[in-house]
Amino acid sequence: MKTDLTKSIPAFYVGQSIFLTGPTGFLGKVFIEKILRSCPDVREIFLLMRPKRGLTINERLHKILNLPLFEKLREERPSNFEKLIPVSGNVSEKGLGLSAADRQMLIERVTIIIHAAASVRFNNSLKYAIFANARSTRDICILAQSMKNLVALVHISTAFTHLSEPLVEEKVYPPVTDWRKMIEMVELLDEYTLDIFTAKCLDYAPNTYIFSKNLAENIIQDYSSSLPCAIVRPSIVMPSLEEPVPGWIDNVYGPIGLFIGGGKGIIRVACVNKNVNQNAVPVDIVIKAIIIVSWKLGLTTLTEDSTTFVLNCVNQKVLTYQDGIKMLFSITKKEVPLEGIIWTLHTILTDNFILFYILTILLHIMPAILIDLVLKLSGRRPKLVQLQRRLYVANRAVSYFSFHEWKYSNANSLALISSIPPDNLDMFSINYSYVDLRAYCKNSAIGGKTFLLHEDMNRLAAVRAHSERVYLFVKVLKTIISIGVLWIIYKWIYFNIL
Repeated sequence: MKTDLTKSIPAFYVGQSIFLTGPTGFLGKVFIEKILRSCPDVREIFLLMRPKRGLTINERLHKILNLPLFEKLREERPSNFEKLIPVSGNVSEKGLGLSAADRQMLIERVTIIIHAAASVRFNNSLKYAIFANARSTRDICILAQSMKNLVALVHISTAFTHLSEPLVEEKVYPPVTDWRKMIEMVELLDEYTLDIFTAKCLDYAPNTYIFSKNLAENIIQDYSSSLPCAIVRPSIVMPSLEEPVPGWIDNVYGPIGLFIGGGKGIIRVACVNKNVNQNAVPVDIVIKAIIIVSWKLGLTTLTEDSTTFVLNCVNQKVLTYQDGIKMLFSITKKEVPLEGIIWTLHTILTDNFILFYILTILLHIMPAILIDLVLKLSGRRPKLVQLQRRLYVANRAVSYFSFHEWKYSNANSLALISSIPPDNLDMFSINYSYVDLRAYCKNSAIGGKTFLLHEDMNRLAAVRAHSERVYLFVKVLKTIISIGVLWIIYKWIYFNIL
């Protein structure tokens, strides 16, 4: 009896051949784990990878598969790792850097494309951002047009591509500029000349990442008349909610780096509007949304009037930056302390850039200079000033998103949730409105401590003892400074008045 594919997501993926870009990224790795475990009869997954740091693509894949992320899959379905096929390529190169043989193999066998690769650095040059994020999307679409058995092309965008819209609807907006001319321009002009154009481009976006992702959406839209296309727009992607383990994270970026810096007592001030609501979504929710969108797209008949399906994959639980930081600090102080803290945990939040700059000099740079001097005199490598510079750049990069707040329509998201077959709800539900935020934050803190910092949860007693010593030292130091200041004031009054 033939299986009704509308009533089973895993059944739809039976025999499907997936082409995944960005498999070494945060989203890519979690996608690989989820699809191999929950849709075990997928035929194969082609992974677009490039050699890096002296490692071949096969060595990089072997290293990735040894991560704790894949322990559950290794226990349940170890043979499924054989379905992973690395393909040499690079999204920043024209034609994705594919060889003719690999290109032909993909054309003949691929049925689903997940385009998750992107350069997410906010300070990339315009040339690199366009190549990695926009031109690669065009080249994916050109490749897809040659695939006779393609049923779905899902492009991973970002919820922040249309910052001028107070309400971001689930549709593709008009482009900020012509993507064809922009690609042609960056291919022809040198970096120096492009620097002049960058300032003009950034009239429409706060950085080259957002600008290039905006163009990529319009590329997908322009090809959607001949290709089964969808766009998934996640907001800030955070640690996993449940799968494959709660709190999985392996990427230090923006908010994660700032949390770790605050949890170590390194960050004392942050440029943030404390009353703005954070817009973040767990990584496993994003991955399940991608899988479901591909399923829906694969069951939809493509017509000349077909348009791009757009999904805003955003938060369902609201928390301000101030409340989020308070909650994380409370958890870090009492339940999940980080090793080697250098000061008490307290971060001043300000949306005044002048005050932020002054406090950065006083509370970050000056102490870092003194500590680096001590390290240098003791024969150790000074590193705190350099770290504070990186944290400053990271804070400035993400501050724009904490100064503004956007609302998102979610009609497609609600429709998608209601379309999930009842038998698949446990495995693929993207509804997390029920979640206890404090429990999620605690799991995220444990994940950051375990998977990012590689700290042992069995050493909590020793870590708490160190933290208590630091707190005592800070209290004594503040007391001495206060007494010293009062003594100076007293002496000045005594000699000048009496």
